[in-house]
Amino acid sequence: MKEVTNQIIQVCKSFFEDTVRVRRDFHMHPEIGYEVQRTADIVGTELQKLGIKVRKGIGKTGVVGDMEVPGATRRIALRADMDALPIQELGTAPYRSTVDGKGHMCGHDVHTATLMGTARAMAVVKNQLKANIRFVFQPNEESFPVGAVAMMEDGVLDGVDEIYGMHVCPRLEVGQLGFCQGAATAQGDAFDIDIIGKGGHGAEPHRTIDPVLMGCQYVTLLQSIVARNVDPLESAVISVTQFHGGTAFNIIPERISLSGTVRTFKQDIYERVREKMESILAGITSPHGARYTLSYKNVFPLTYNHKECLDKALRIAEELVGSKNVIFPHPPDLGSEDFAYYSQKVPACFINLGCRNESKGIINFCHHPQFDVDEDCMLWGMATFVGLCSL
Repeated sequence: MKEVTNQIIQVCKSFFEDTVRVRRDFHMHPEIGYEVQRTADIVGTELQKLGIKVRKGIGKTGVVGDMEVPGATRRIALRADMDALPIQELGTAPYRSTVDGKGHMCGHDVHTATLMGTARAMAVVKNQLKANIRFVFQPNEESFPVGAVAMMEDGVLDGVDEIYGMHVCPRLEVGQLGFCQGAATAQGDAFDIDIIGKGGHGAEPHRTIDPVLMGCQYVTLLQSIVARNVDPLESAVISVTQFHGGTAFNIIPERISLSGTVRTFKQDIYERVREKMESILAGITSPHGARYTLSYKNVFPLTYNHKECLDKALRIAEELVGSKNVIFPHPPDLGSEDFAYYSQKVPACFINLGCRNESKGIINFCHHPQFDVDEDCMLWGMATFVGLCSL
């Protein structure tokens, strides 16, 4: 096995410099949501050069490539997301974003370039692969309705036996790989609330039913749900991220609006949080004679690492980077990821790819305006993907 992994590393190294070049090009030209046409065109062209059967426009602007391996009876899918964020990059790297208000501040440029490099390496070691390979380049991971669902509706999982994905992880040093046992990322829910009272003059609050006051009380009391209704050894997050209302300094508004997110790992905790949110809202508004509306929707399910895929990933990781650099079990992330939709349908594993390097000043976390990675992480991402398909 060690001889095979050493060969994999050497093959991946031969494509590393070009993978860095491709990543920097994507970083300089970020595209968001489903508007990833330039990125998708580059991906599709490169896969076609490798003799891979390419389908474009999957999930609106996604790209799927199928590599057929002689004698293989199973199909493994490898997924990368292509979209950037609506964030102004504040970094100073020579390859920083050239598009105002858009930036690859979550590492999807790394994911896409890494999977392209993986395809190049696999074309060299194709006869050693144990399965047919489906390369999945997905748009719109960052916003709803998500790209994973759109691609599934277009049949991206048809004939797939297992699927793997990875995400750069600034909590881990470059050269480390992290694996969660079971739950990898949280169920992510979104809520929108309106509190409707009675507006009036700010100098005569007694003639109004003040929704601002109730909204402030509600935001504060929401925090008691986790603090006093969830086992301290379990995990849950409730965050109010928007609070809107009012039109002038001297007018108490008729209505205010709140929005936010809830993150949980277990169904019973999700149900308890959802129930408490509404009961507290009713308890605040009813005594004042106010009304409310509550819209609550599940945006992302739980990302789940299936044992058979996790065991395989751990085996290849230990061969590639050594047991001391395999972080298992890695704590699950209360962030959400639309890879979750794939993991609900077929056996899956989602891998944390270490990208931190304090000596190079690479310390910021995803979605930070100065986020960057140690690009050496792409070598280990490529080798892991190739290794997973060689077992």
